Amino acid sequence: MRYIIIGAGAVGATIGGRLAQAGREVVLAARGAHAQALRADGLRLTTADGTRVHRLPVVEGPRELGELRSDDVLLLAVKTQDALAALDAWGDAEVAGGGTGAQRLPVLCAQNGVESERLALRRFARVYGVCVWLPATFLEPGAVSALCAPLTGILHLGPAAGGAAGGADGLARAVAADLGRAGFEAPVVEDVMRWKYGKLLGNLGNAIQATTGPEPDPAKAALLLRAVREAKAAFGAAGIAYTSEAEQSAARDGKVDQPQGVRGGSSWQSLARGTGSVEADYLNGEICLLGRLHGVATPVNDVLRHAANIFAREALPPGAMSVADLTALADEAAARDR
Repeated sequence: MRYIIIGAGAVGATIGGRLAQAGREVVLAARGAHAQALRADGLRLTTADGTRVHRLPVVEGPRELGELRSDDVLLLAVKTQDALAALDAWGDAEVAGGGTGAQRLPVLCAQNGVESERLALRRFARVYGVCVWLPATFLEPGAVSALCAPLTGILHLGPAAGGAAGGADGLARAVAADLGRAGFEAPVVEDVMRWKYGKLLGNLGNAIQATTGPEPDPAKAALLLRAVREAKAAFGAAGIAYTSEAEQSAARDGKVDQPQGVRGGSSWQSLARGTGSVEADYLNGEICLLGRLHGVATPVNDVLRHAANIFAREALPPGAMSVADLTALADEAAARDR
């Protein structure tokens, strides 16, 4: 199989680099200055094993590859707000022997939240979810760091919908075996979306970290707890199953230890890089959507979503807001709902 990493940022580049190191064939899809740096100097990937430079094919879109191969595996690692454009571009690409990427190739959605799988299932016949536990940092164009040990990350994967056709289980096992050789644990599960909904609960804090900074604080933990309570109420009303914190911790225990001093998750990094957007609409916004559909109040998540988006649109520096001010906004919104 050839792996095409669509979105070779922190997570995508780490997966691609590690797969290449394990002898797999990998193509990186990236844009702008990052693509230029990858082409000129290779991917400089730092893991717990040290720093390696991987010189891999780099494209900005499918046209540069010509016809796709029938053994290509598309791994979608762009942020969810960029997923639709990527899915359309790669889904429309022609595959050798006939058909398009959406008709013939599998796509693995390796993002936070649960929306990318839904977007992909509207277009692709073979869609897999990937629950990503892979703390990684985009250092600068061409350079990524992922320092967890003894494993680089844990990637639960499986069909995004029950009864997926086309050898779903066999493909998942083959991908999992490659990821295992590349320094990951990759359990194949039938209920991958249950894992992704469980991880979503922790990702509700991304907006808090982005707006008030990554430093631990009891007030931040309290605000996240309120957001999680809203989410669990919305999940209950919608009949959505999710993994517990204990189940997730047991899966990671002693496998992906992160060194002290690593700063900033995905939303914090997006603000620090000035990308102009964050995932808040698909993290906290997912809870707001469920709440509106099922009659559950979600004022805290709506405030967090709104605040993170303002930071992104106005290019405010990450951590520029006090947690006291953010909590006050949440209190006001909750009072209005009452």
